[in-house]
Amino acid sequence: MSEMDARWYVVHTYSGYENKVADNLVKIVDNRSMQDLIFDVKVPTEIVTEIGKDGATKEVERKIFPGYVLVKMIVTDDSWFVVRNIRGVTGFVGPAGSPVPLTDEEVANLGVEQHTVEVNYAVGDMVDIVYGALEGFSGKVDSIDTEKGIVLVTLSMLGRDTSVELELDQVEPTN
Repeated sequence: MSEMDARWYVVHTYSGYENKVADNLVKIVDNRSMQDLIFDVKVPTEIVTEIGKDGATKEVERKIFPGYVLVKMIVTDDSWFVVRNIRGVTGFVGPAGSPVPLTDEEVANLGVEQHTVEVNYAVGDMVDIVYGALEGFSGKVDSIDTEKGIVLVTLSMLGRDTSVELELDQVEPTN
């Protein structure tokens, strides 16, 4: 088994214990050499700008899901026992406390895992479309938006220039 087999699970904690649970879990994983079962621990947070009564602003890190910790792990009797018995943990989220993994869509929506795409082309470069409905066409890159994962390419179709929006990995630099 490898990290490819691991899934994200939600662990319920006492309110205010999220960071303590996450820190303790990381220490136990290291002490017991369980890196092959428990791969990552996250407390989802966001940065919020607060405006005080005097008009002063300050940035504050706030928990997105108070009382919950996300754990990427392979569930075995040992890994379940370790997580379940950390002080401050009340159980896994799922029916009767049985761990239910988050779906890939939920993981993406939570932004738990950041996937980066390396782009080996730039604005103004000629690219070939390597898959999709326009496979085989070539065009010029107009813009690249790595955060949204899209590239805007101008193609010549039926004698007219047409702009199309594609995923970053749908195009490759023309040789």
